Amino acid sequence: MGRIYEEALKDVIYDEAEVPAYTLPSPLIREDGSRVETAFDWVNFRRGEILELYKKEVYGTVPPRPDSVWSEVISVRNDALENTAIRKEVRIHFDMNNGRKHFMDLLLYLPKAAEKPVPAFLGLCFKGNHVTTDEKDVRMTGGNLAGNPDFKEESRGCSLERWSHRELIRRGYASATACYHDLFPDCKDGWNKSIYSLFYNDPATPAVHEKHSAISAWAWGLSRALDYLETEPGVNASKVAVHGHSRLGKTALWAGANDRRFRLVISNDSGCAGAALFKRCFGEVVELILSNFPHWFVTSFEQYSRNEAAMPFDQHFLISLIAPRPVCIASATEDVWADPKGEFLSGVHAAEVYALFGAKGLGTDVMPPPDTPVTGEVSYHLRTGQHDQTAADWAHYLALADLYF
Repeated sequence: MGRIYEEALKDVIYDEAEVPAYTLPSPLIREDGSRVETAFDWVNFRRGEILELYKKEVYGTVPPRPDSVWSEVISVRNDALENTAIRKEVRIHFDMNNGRKHFMDLLLYLPKAAEKPVPAFLGLCFKGNHVTTDEKDVRMTGGNLAGNPDFKEESRGCSLERWSHRELIRRGYASATACYHDLFPDCKDGWNKSIYSLFYNDPATPAVHEKHSAISAWAWGLSRALDYLETEPGVNASKVAVHGHSRLGKTALWAGANDRRFRLVISNDSGCAGAALFKRCFGEVVELILSNFPHWFVTSFEQYSRNEAAMPFDQHFLISLIAPRPVCIASATEDVWADPKGEFLSGVHAAEVYALFGAKGLGTDVMPPPDTPVTGEVSYHLRTGQHDQTAADWAHYLALADLYF
């Protein structure tokens, strides 16, 4: 940790009494000062303004599709997960006409007993596909990050509960994942091994960082995985939930904001620059997150370090970009770094956009007690425990999927 980070840690707020006074802007006020009154005006005018604001000042632009995308089935197992699932490992190739190439490896489980295409859960994993399952013959991925400590046999299945493939299959859903390192190795100097190498001669130049980020690269990968699922006969690609934990929860929200094909968007403990309000300055703040992870954001985001009050937006704007599709925000009681109350309040303040579509959104401004989910077009739950994605979280997500799918 650097000196700036150490100094900033001294000022971290964990007490509600220390939260500064703040004013939240309304997502319904357009740049010209006029107010959006209808869903038509939101979709055709205001939504685009907010999306461009986030591209310019937070996450950057999600690149276009490459010139060519094609898939290669690496393996198929018809008796996966105790003969309850069909397992596929698919390499998705990205090619450019100038010869540049990249790929990511998708792990897909399909319910073996399904008689028709099923809805799916799609999310990126941290350490490699092999950590999400205890099936020893799944290929190890994540090697695109130099020195990945989990690119080894001993790490197989170490994130088993966070993925719950068996429970998803039991409930009749497909489950798909790819390692985020395939798309942008999660390190400050990961640019040259990222998907931006498809589009730029030198992805590591400051000019690329001014326009793009790792989070936009990861969101791009989720959309490319959805492209593949649209070709998969066993998946109903009109009913795909995109989910993510922590930094990948931020990614899921940004992917859902950019790609309206995702039917349900799930943010699990996404915290600062995810679901939590910036202006509360509670727990992790802009200065701290940039000190460790500058590659997650475009360089213009730096202007808000110790300057959150100047933001012309806050994260309820990001939640609003998903309207009217259902979005789920999840927190954990011991994860104060991620500001559970700030995550909840983003859902509360997105309600005025959902109301344009005749939806009540969260339906309450009173934070629920732990382990008491609030379910609506915007849903929220505060799980007892630490920063993680557990079976209790999955129980809420599956209940939502049952409701909306």
